[in-house]
Amino acid sequence: MTEFSERVESISISGIREVFEAASEDAINLGIGQPDFPTPQHARDAAVDAIQAGKTDGYTSNYGIPELRSAIREKHARDNDVTVPENGVVATAGGSEALHLALEAHVDAGEEVLFPDPGFVAYDALTKLAGGEPVPLPLRDDLTLDPETVEENITEDTAAFVVNSPGNPTGAVSPPEDMREFARIADEYDVLCISDEVYEHIVFDGEHRSPLEFAESDNVVVVNACSKTYSMTGWRLGWVVGSERRVDRMVRVHQYVQACASAPAQYAAEAALAGPQEPVTEMVEAFEERRNVLLDGLEDMGLDVPTPSGAFYAFPKVPDGWVDAVMDEGVVAVPGEAFGERGAGYARLSYANGVENIKEAVARMRRATERVR
Repeated sequence: MTEFSERVESISISGIREVFEAASEDAINLGIGQPDFPTPQHARDAAVDAIQAGKTDGYTSNYGIPELRSAIREKHARDNDVTVPENGVVATAGGSEALHLALEAHVDAGEEVLFPDPGFVAYDALTKLAGGEPVPLPLRDDLTLDPETVEENITEDTAAFVVNSPGNPTGAVSPPEDMREFARIADEYDVLCISDEVYEHIVFDGEHRSPLEFAESDNVVVVNACSKTYSMTGWRLGWVVGSERRVDRMVRVHQYVQACASAPAQYAAEAALAGPQEPVTEMVEAFEERRNVLLDGLEDMGLDVPTPSGAFYAFPKVPDGWVDAVMDEGVVAVPGEAFGERGAGYARLSYANGVENIKEAVARMRRATERVR
């Protein structure tokens, strides 16, 4: 009898999804990791126009339509001061596929992948699916990843390390000097740095910088997506940029698992990247206001929470039983251990929700906090 592969048996359904399943329908959802804003109208219109013009009826290039690839290259020149080669970009089915391609193309069986713990749930699972060995790394007190920690844990079996700024689930933003160090480590040790920059534009304090800016070799690849910046999670449109030889290998995987990203989504993404950026600015300003409301409430109830400098998550330290008590009060929160063993004792709260809902959630969480203390 055919059983299941060891790779798939080594992973499980995301702890985030388990929380969603357990929540009541009328709960205030502070667990979901997606903006609650509409996709910009000009991006929607571009998809509709492309569909009506018959541009989306067939496969596109494995790499993506030329207009989108050009817009991505121009975006990196504009925002990151990086020149991406003509064939150094591939459009993917969201940032998740982009991560999958980067790992599948570079990790052999038994090779190590270093990543932050707590960190995005896909890093561990996709490493295992690629046959690699996950090596979760502890964070500093401010919830950023220390380059020294990465350097100390590199071995002859290390294939890659992942950096994520702004971070999920922490909201932490790494300083420019750390990004320079991550690039140096990738160059000096000849290992791949995968930089997850999906939350790049959602920064309130400090600034986003990419290790790709500082790399002297082609040992840095960047994963990004329209999902968070343009509130396009459902469109499933992301990308990877890197050297042409690295992207060529990632396309070899992409062509068999996906062929190409959704054609309508590609036209929408091109318009989002190349068009007016005011919707992004407005969204970030709203997130900052919501962050401050949530932080004030958490601190007022006596919880220790590092101030998140980006993304739309807070990651407070919480008492035992807090997440369950909060759920009983009708607020969805994700336990920190869903993001790694070192996340135990924390909870992730998303402020991708309206201010009034956040205020009501704070009142409910205060009752829960008083009950578990």
